[in-house]
Amino acid sequence: MTENQLPEPAERLAGHLSAWRQRLRTTPLADLVTLALDAAEPLGPLGAQVLWAAQPALGLLMSRDVVADLAQVLETPGGVAWLRAQWTATESEGEP
Repeated sequence: MTENQLPEPAERLAGHLSAWRQRLRTTPLADLVTLALDAAEPLGPLGAQVLWAAQPALGLLMSRDVVADLAQVLETPGGVAWLRAQWTATESEGEP
């Protein structure tokens, strides 16, 4: 998935990824997210289905629109690779 092929959900999700990375950058969870994205590439569509099923419950913790955007990105071929690239780019930009 290239920059000019981003679906609309990915564009909306990019800002959330940046904010999440800023919150997690001083915790070990940032490394855990990176490892999870590396390992989850083949499971992206399955993860999307889990998010769709859990969307009502996850809606208590975050916006349902964000959950839907993340699920749509995971369903897209190359979606996990795009997430990893966004997380890494945000990670390097966020470091002092």
